[in-house]
Amino acid sequence: MADRQNIRYTIEERVATVVIDHPPANALNKQTLTELDGALDELLANSEVKVIIITGAGQMAFVAGADIGEINDLVKSVNAAGAQAMIEMGQAVYNKIEQSPKPIIAAINGFCLGGGLEMAMACHIRIAGDRARLGQPEINLGIIPGWGGTQRLPRLVSKGKAIEIILTGDQITAQEAKALGLINIVVPGDAVMRQATGLARKLAAKSAVAVAAALAAITGGAGLPLLDGLTKEREQFVKLAASEDTREGVSAFLEKRQPQFKDR
Repeated sequence: MADRQNIRYTIEERVATVVIDHPPANALNKQTLTELDGALDELLANSEVKVIIITGAGQMAFVAGADIGEINDLVKSVNAAGAQAMIEMGQAVYNKIEQSPKPIIAAINGFCLGGGLEMAMACHIRIAGDRARLGQPEINLGIIPGWGGTQRLPRLVSKGKAIEIILTGDQITAQEAKALGLINIVVPGDAVMRQATGLARKLAAKSAVAVAAALAAITGGAGLPLLDGLTKEREQFVKLAASEDTREGVSAFLEKRQPQFKDR
């Protein structure tokens, strides 16, 4: 494991828990994003890891946003090349999260704003504490979301609601976010990690090849016309049909026993 200052992770029972620890509000600067990117590479390459949880250290924030100091340096110097590099870096890391063949769960406590909400939206499942606050406040700084907010938010909630959230910069509660379909599960704040870990272990018990195929079909087909999406689904199903886990899963069902998946 590389020596990192703002990102740490543990692995237990095939579940990796990645903690963003950059006080006071876990803001995402270049170093933190670089460390997160490296940690993701390690965990995605680790065959012992089947599910990943991303959370923020402490109760104040999951991630309160991008590092405003770094943004200030860019805009004060009118550094267009630097701004493009910053956006491209964040988008690349978040795309890696979204396209992961392993499920990634966002465990959200406290503030989940700006780049933090964009990170959570790139995750496959979002669990929030009942006092979490979510939003895209970039408009209040005279900028816009740049790490996927303008694209992922309308895909998760209605286009009209996404426009409202982005243009007002207002925060919404965890309960409002769940009603919109932005959050999957809301629990008391002290139960967020317990809920996320329980769900992660449930997913880790599934066949890794089947889970990866499902994610590939869902993410690969998102935004495509229905017939093209069905083609993606068909390709994944056919690939699975030749897998050892599919044979085991079907046999176990017919024999009325629990399957013993080997992730191949």
